[in-house]
This record gives sequence, C-alpha cells and structure tokens, in this order.
Amino acid sequence: MQGEPVKQLQEGVAVYRDSLFGDSLARKRVEVAIVTFGGAVSVVQSFTTAENFTAPALAASGDTPMGEAVVTSLKLLEDRKTEYKTAGIQYYRPWVFLLTDGGPTDVKSNYWSEAKELVKQGETGRKFSFFCVGVEGADLDRLNELNPARAPLKLQGLEFKKMFQWLSSSQQSVSKSNPGDVVPLQNPTAGPAGWATA
Repeated sequence: MQGEPVKQLQEGVAVYRDSLFGDSLARKRVEVAIVTFGGAVSVVQSFTTAENFTAPALAASGDTPMGEAVVTSLKLLEDRKTEYKTAGIQYYRPWVFLLTDGGPTDVKSNYWSEAKELVKQGETGRKFSFFCVGVEGADLDRLNELNPARAPLKLQGLEFKKMFQWLSSSQQSVSKSNPGDVVPLQNPTAGPAGWATA
C-alpha cells in the first residue's frame, strides 16, 4: 500500500482510536496491538488500552511475510491472555484483524503452514476470532486458505474509515457485555454503512 491508500488507512486508524476513546467503557476495556509486515515483521504497538493507544505512522515496503506476521501476532495475543489468566482476570474473546493489499511472500516457509494451523486451532477452539480484509490487489484465495472458517472480506474502494468505524462500534458493543455473551454485530456488507463485499 502506498500513496492515497496508506493515507486513508492512517486516517482510518485515527478514526478508530478517537471513536474508542470517546466511549468511557471501551476506552478502558478494549486493548489494541498492531503488528506490521511490510518488508519485515514488527510489533509497532504492544497491547495497550484504547485510552493509551496512539495511532502509529504506517508505511509499506518490501516483501509481505504474512505467515510470520500471523504467528508473531498470535504469540503476542497468547502471551497477553496468559497475563490475564495468571492475574485471575476474565477477558473477552479476542479479535485478530488482518488487513492486506497483497499476498504472503512466505508461503513456502514454515511460517505459512504454522499460521494456517494456529488460525484453525484458534477458531475451532474459540480462542479468538480471525478476520481477513483484503484491499484492492489482495490475494483473496490465500486469505481464504489462511482462514477457511471465515470468508475474507474485500474492502470497497478506500473505505478504511467506515471499516474502522464498524470495528470500533462492534468493540464498543462487546465491551458493554459480559465475557462469554454473544453480541450481534452489524453486517459489514449491508446497507449504507457497509464497507466490504464478501
């Protein structure tokens, strides 16, 4: 992603942060971490509450080691869940949101195989919900291969702001529930607020 798409993505992340910060409960309950994988995998934001979250500067470069990024992200998530369990704190079922405009450049590596297996185990075991969103140019077949349990969504144009508004609104709804409750979510592909196609 370069040029206007990266600019729109950056603005979308800022909208996400502002929306969560504006909700007094979500501000304290929703935690965010960001792992990038443009050229190299990098944890640019470790888990922090929405009230302490600052949108990092995002830029694209080089290869797309998506498998390694997924493995890194899920390890980061598992470590955070362990901290909660050790402290005896209940937590909501985490969401992992993968956003890409390409395909993995590490499909022949052990990372890609491990990523697929970890996502499958996580979804089947209800350890987390894994969402894939493809921007124009994304390899949707590979995204589907990564998580066949949940079809990837394709972002309509550059609707990053709508996508992040949906994400923050959904997380605000979940934050008002009790851990384990089923919370109905708005369909991201329907109506004027829709931002994706299936």
